[in-house]
This record gives sequence, structure tokens and C-alpha cells, in this order.
Amino acid sequence: MKRVFLIVLDSFGIGAMEDAFRFGDGDVNTLRSVSFSPYFHMPNMKKLGLFGIDGVAGELPGAGAVGPPPDREAAGSPPGAVVARMAERSQGKDTIIGHWEIAGIFSAEPLPTYPDGFPEEVVGAFCAGIGREILCNRPYSGTEVIRVYGEEHVHTGKPILYTSADSVFQIAAHEDVIPLEELYRYCRVARAILTGKHGVGRVIARPFAGEAGGYYRTARRHDFSLLPPAPTMLDQLKDAGLEVIGVGKIHDIFAGQGLTRSVSTAGNADGIRRTLEYLEEEFEGLCFVNLVDFDMLYGHRNDVDGYAKALGFFDAKLPELFEKMKPGDLLMITADHGCDPGYKASTDHSREYVPFLMCGGNLAPANLGTRKTFADIGATVLQYFGITPGFAGEPCGFLE
Repeated sequence: MKRVFLIVLDSFGIGAMEDAFRFGDGDVNTLRSVSFSPYFHMPNMKKLGLFGIDGVAGELPGAGAVGPPPDREAAGSPPGAVVARMAERSQGKDTIIGHWEIAGIFSAEPLPTYPDGFPEEVVGAFCAGIGREILCNRPYSGTEVIRVYGEEHVHTGKPILYTSADSVFQIAAHEDVIPLEELYRYCRVARAILTGKHGVGRVIARPFAGEAGGYYRTARRHDFSLLPPAPTMLDQLKDAGLEVIGVGKIHDIFAGQGLTRSVSTAGNADGIRRTLEYLEEEFEGLCFVNLVDFDMLYGHRNDVDGYAKALGFFDAKLPELFEKMKPGDLLMITADHGCDPGYKASTDHSREYVPFLMCGGNLAPANLGTRKTFADIGATVLQYFGITPGFAGEPCGFLE
């Protein structure tokens, strides 16, 4: 029985790509920034070979960056992993484009963004579709927008429309003013409008609660994504009769396409817990996991210490993952873009290389250097199951 557990550490970049300046980024490096934190401690990822990946060691502030010796050795863990630095071929630096490329889709053009807000043709159609006027229609931080517009929203009932540097159409509403199902209906209206040249990557429901001066976002966010424009690794696995399990945002990112089942999560801890549960199940196929807190809670908020603590939490859970792996299991760890919390010029995603680490079975440690596309990950997954990739990714070539 063969299984692959592919875990995406959302936004865990390891250094600026050569074309980062074209995306408005300077000297970004998510890993380097968090390595300055006193909370940075990744002994198990070090053992797997994270710090031997191309370009990583020279960017870290010294030997202390990898933390003190492990408090607990990863019992039964491999002595190392197959590692590589992955370059993004697609023109973008967001979650959807990154995950789609991992699964074999190349985006030649970036998804549309709206630094000046959405045009009248979009806003007018949306307001007509929901029967209400809107507030804001500008790029905003999600926490700041409800602080600024929350009270007016509560008094008028008008939903708050905002965007960011990403290709997103976000609708915030107080749960006591616009019930969740109504907010989700608004998002479906927007998703039907936002096609063609206005085909944003995600329409996102952003419910919040609380009183004026203390509004907070709730956990009932929901993403309405574009359908992938072509078959992906997920579709090929499903068509071959294999299980394709999505954990966390995976269902939203692929609009459910190519999945046999999925489960939403309430953050990194819940996502890891779910992954551990799937490790105990009997199935053959892929378990595809997104751990979103790195990006959502820490990268976008320039919270270096919070990001470092989250990485340490994940690292400390690796021994449990290793202990539950069965013969025939592969564990793959990667990311979808960067979001450098130490880059004070921005709170947006950053155009970075991402790490790739793969262990399990009879794999011997190896360094594959720098790969040309994230799609090599999807191609490697398919190769492991004896499936020829239907896209232009290059499998690692040594899996049996």
C-alpha cells in the first residue's frame, strides 16, 4: 500500500527569487527573518536537511539560528530526506497559483488584482445581485477593515467589500447582522460575476463578531475559488481510483475538484491532528494538507516571533508523524509562496523559492539542487503511484 502525505507550510519561503523585483519585492526571505527570533527552534527539520537546501545556510544569521540540540530525537525518523529548492514558474505569488503549480497547472498571467478597488461594472453588478449597497471597496488589512468600517456596517447592514495585494474579493459581515448562509450567498453571487478578465482567484467570506472597539474575525471563513483550468495531479490520482484527501484549505483552493473527501480545519494544530488521524487510516493515495496559520496569523501581520513559534510547534510534531508512518508512506513538506514577516515594506506575500523535503520508505538522503517548477512535486507524487504526469513537471526519477 502506497500513501503520500504532502504538507504545505503556507508561506514558508526560503529566499527571494531572481525576479522578485518584478513582483514588488526587495530582499525578502521568510526563513531568514524568523531565524532571528529567539523562539526559532527546528531540530527535526534540520535533521531532515532543511538547512542544506540551496542558498539557505548562507542566508541564516549563524549556527544559533537552528536552535539548541533537540529535546527529543525523532524516534524512528529517517536520518535525512531528499531535499530541493523549488522555483515558481507561474507568474504569481499567491496561494492558488502556488498550489495549482504544485499540482501541475502553470499560470502564464497573474490573476487580476485591484489596488484601487473594484470597478463600477463589478460593484454595480454585485450590489444588484445582493440587493444592498456596500462599504469600503479598497485594499485593507482584514483586522483593520472591521475596526474602521465595522460600526457603520452594523448600523446600516451594508457588507464590507475589500481586497488586498492578492487576487481576492473579500466580504466582511457581522454574524448578527448578516447571517452566515446569507453571507455565503453573497459570495456565490460574486463568484458568478467574477469571471473572464475579472476572474479573481478567490471570493472570501469574512464573518466577524463582537462589539464596537472589539470586533474580531470568527473561524467561519469560507473561500469560493476558481475552478482549476486544466486537469491536475489530484484529477489523475482520482481517475486512477486512488484516494485524494484534502485537509484544511485544499478543498477551497481546488474548488473541490479532484478530491475524494476533505475536511476543514481550525488552524495548524487541528490540521496536524487531522493528518495524524489519516496516518492511522487504511487507504491508498494522497493526503494533501495546508497549514495556513503561518501565512494568515503571522506572515501578513509581520509577527516574526509568532511565525517562529508556529514553525517550532510543527517541528515538534514531526516525531509523531514519523512514528505513525507505515512502510510505503512518503512524507513531503513544502510551501506555496513566501510572506516574509520581517519585511517591513509590506504585509503581502513575497516572491520566494520554497523548500521541498521528502522522506520515507527506502529513500536515501539526497540534494536535488534547485528545481525549475513546483510542478516537479506533483510529478513525483504521480510517479510514485506509477502514473505518467499529464503536465510538464519532472519527477525525481528514483522512486519505485
